[in-house]
Amino acid sequence: MSSSPQAQTNASISRRQNVGALVVGGDHLGLAIARSLGRRNIPVVIVDDQHPISYYSRFTKRVVRVKDLRDPAKTVDSILEIGRNLDLRDWVLYPTRDETVMAFALYRDRLEEFFRVTTPKWETTRQAWDKTNTYKLAETLGIPAPRTWTVQSPEELSTLYSRLPLAVKPAIKENFFYATGAKAWRAETPEELQELFNTAVQKIPASEILLQEIIPGNGFCQLSYCVFFRDGNAHSSLAARRLRQHPREFGRAATYVETDELPEAEELSLRFLRAINFYGLAEVEFKQDPRDGQLKLLDVNARAWGFHGLGQAVGVDFPFLLFADQMGYPIEPSRGRPKVGWLRVLTDLPTAMKDILQGYLSPAAYFRSLWRTRYVSVFAWDDPLPALAEMLLLPYILKKKLFSSDPAQVPASQE
Repeated sequence: MSSSPQAQTNASISRRQNVGALVVGGDHLGLAIARSLGRRNIPVVIVDDQHPISYYSRFTKRVVRVKDLRDPAKTVDSILEIGRNLDLRDWVLYPTRDETVMAFALYRDRLEEFFRVTTPKWETTRQAWDKTNTYKLAETLGIPAPRTWTVQSPEELSTLYSRLPLAVKPAIKENFFYATGAKAWRAETPEELQELFNTAVQKIPASEILLQEIIPGNGFCQLSYCVFFRDGNAHSSLAARRLRQHPREFGRAATYVETDELPEAEELSLRFLRAINFYGLAEVEFKQDPRDGQLKLLDVNARAWGFHGLGQAVGVDFPFLLFADQMGYPIEPSRGRPKVGWLRVLTDLPTAMKDILQGYLSPAAYFRSLWRTRYVSVFAWDDPLPALAEMLLLPYILKKKLFSSDPAQVPASQE
């Protein structure tokens, strides 16, 4: 009896045990990569500058702590040193944070002498990494986006008072986040706009501060097109809609995501990715503006994204697709089926309970979403220890992330 294509692929991988994946970042995003590959007997090494939950996964061969992953040159030096020390030549590199994407793109020539680098060159990556470039290119391509302005001094802000409320957000996400501890701020009044701009300009250059209209609507209006893109086309893909987030209206993160059919998001995303000659995994985020019905481009993540594990539940296993392509294994195109859910239990339970109590979510709709859930972030029956480890951090997470009442936070769909 001949073996199945999947069995043949697994056998091929087993004969090459010395080739694996080096994942930079071991939070729940990196954990989903480790599980995708580890379940196929592909060795995974995690690199992080913190103590990640992936440390406790049985699918992680080793976790290496480094001092800092924020400086591009130092990050690349650390990655190359680890590769040589652990004999990881020809392993596939997976970045999970924007600053790592930037480092790998800038120093791609150095890295590809030792590793298989999945991050495109800088001329491609910079179009997604810097939102100023993203929005300029979108305009050229006829892709709608929120109206966005930049100013060089506080005195120019008065011209935008009539546009309030506005999001004060970064063109380069990580620069702003590490400088302020926030992803973006919301300005309701002229006084708030002046104050927030003055605070931001003390941390980052004025040229990196974007003032953007806030599109009405909660997370339900936020759409994502997720893709393994190569040779100018979508090899495999899924589309998804954020159905729950915390906080409900001005959320910072999704807690429940569900696949959907979104042909317009697909068409706009492919237009953008083709224009920059992209290769690899990408999530293109939009928000549907209820005022005109248009999908408006918010962000392009040139890497695996927070809920990429959902693909494993709908036949679009993004980390493995990328690995197989790098290794030259035959892979069939796939497309995610709709109405399948991804759940972040730790944050979704209090979010859903609050929405039910406030009348925004019916118990029936909540239980329907649980019924549709096929991928649970962090928890897995065949790999339970990371979830147990994360539970130990529950008091800190509840205090710092769930119940923050910072009035300057903007909708997560615009972060």
